[in-house]
Amino acid sequence: MDLVEVDPRGDPPVCKIMNYGKHKYETSKKFQGAKKSQVKASVKEVKFRPRTERHDFDFKIKHITRFLTSGHKVKVSVWFRGREKLHVEQGNELLDRVIEEIGDIAVVNEKPKFEGRNLSAILSPRKKAKIKKAEVPVEESPVEAEKIEDAS
Repeated sequence: MDLVEVDPRGDPPVCKIMNYGKHKYETSKKFQGAKKSQVKASVKEVKFRPRTERHDFDFKIKHITRFLTSGHKVKVSVWFRGREKLHVEQGNELLDRVIEEIGDIAVVNEKPKFEGRNLSAILSPRKKAKIKKAEVPVEESPVEAEKIEDAS
């Protein structure tokens, strides 16, 4: 048995007589269990070009919604090549369209910023609102209402 300091911040500090090896083993197991139950949100990346056509845009939006609904963060980037870098406003418009399309299921974590050849923004899934079942009053059917009137 060992004398183990449990709470050093207490006044006076709290000590306990216990088997220190067993205590150390149990705390490590508790830590591993907590680590195992953590959910790691991975970041998926979807790349666009400044002149992406409508069909390709819609197709990539479907991918983004699938990633967001499964709980991943999404990095949306617009990739510029050569002289396209002169027209950054096209990339900004494209990212604004993406954010507008996905706005109901995503929140913008990082605003669009220019990094080298890429203009990118990070989106994360919106917190799901807990939907409470509304209490709907049971209405009387017209037949039952007639029976009640006839009885009066």
